[in-house]
Amino acid sequence: MEKVLIIGSGPAGYTAALYCGRANLNPLCLEGELSKDILPGGQLMTTTEVENYPGYPDGITGPAMMDEFKRQAGKFGARFVYKTATAVDFSGDVLKVLSGDEVFEAESVIIATGASAKYLGLPSEEAFMNRGVSACATCDGALPRFRNRPVVVLGGGDTAMEEALFLAKFASRVHVVHRRDKFRASPIMADRVVNHPKVTVEWNSVVDEIVGNDAEGVTGVLLRDVIGGATRALACAGYFAAIGHKPNTDIFVGVLDLDETGYIVAKPDSTYTKIPGVFACGDVKDKTYRQAITAAGSGCMAAIDATRWLESRGA
Repeated sequence: MEKVLIIGSGPAGYTAALYCGRANLNPLCLEGELSKDILPGGQLMTTTEVENYPGYPDGITGPAMMDEFKRQAGKFGARFVYKTATAVDFSGDVLKVLSGDEVFEAESVIIATGASAKYLGLPSEEAFMNRGVSACATCDGALPRFRNRPVVVLGGGDTAMEEALFLAKFASRVHVVHRRDKFRASPIMADRVVNHPKVTVEWNSVVDEIVGNDAEGVTGVLLRDVIGGATRALACAGYFAAIGHKPNTDIFVGVLDLDETGYIVAKPDSTYTKIPGVFACGDVKDKTYRQAITAAGSGCMAAIDATRWLESRGA
């Protein structure tokens, strides 16, 4: 039986593994299996350039950063397997995590399964991922690719407004594409976007296709008017999907407390869930910041909480 079992990887899971390893808990991390939706290493595995994580003044690719996180945790005794948790049983004193027919037992569990950005599902979104397609302006908006060039933001909520205003600091023009004639965002955020001199709102419009080439990546989008049906090309160097995130919490439905959008609810100022010995960290519980550094900090908190909880039980 494991002292600590970590479900998930990425900045949160790997940091939790590092701290638990240094606490001599010999943690086991179920990293997940390779798929197009969830990658071992989290969302950073689809990020080509990371410039906003302290300690990397020249920037680093997401996969390289996650490899360093993992190697550092492994140096202190953390163990890793490419397994995906498919079900959990937290009903007894022994916490059980299933991966298919395989059962892992643990005294404590740290959940770091993250969240997945929502996209329209266009093949071109996947084709140009990290070559102009992004779901995080804060992460990618300041990259040279987008500076002084037009970009597109898809969405109509507060997240889309925040993304558009951030991108306006760097892009030559920001086109906000929304399928209705009114934003869902709060009035103050909507007003800021509508009145911003560098923002153009493409009302009653949807993105039918992203266009580009191998050399340049994204070069534009094809917009369709939802009322008249007319289509037109819009030149841009970037396409930012801002239509929300889905926390990877399906296996915890009915087991843990989740909020109305599916994020794990933890006790205030901690990573404790409602079940003793089960902790949550990173984007699976954070729908506000969603940054690598905040996820890593949350992973540290979960590891400290788990360590102290085990110590309190004499483990």
